[in-house]
Amino acid sequence: MAEMFCVKCKEKKTVPDDQTTLEKTAKGRNMLRAICPTCGTKMTKFTK
Repeated sequence: MAEMFCVKCKEKKTVPDDQTTLEKTAKGRNMLRAICPTCGTKMTKFTK
């Protein structure tokens, strides 16, 4: 379970691991991407 902040809803949402994707930015930082279960907005969280 990943906890991410939705900018549109303005609150933290918990997203299951099977709905998140681990990606790398152009500079090599790791980030998680998911879609908000309430409003459908893309959410991003940078990880270590």
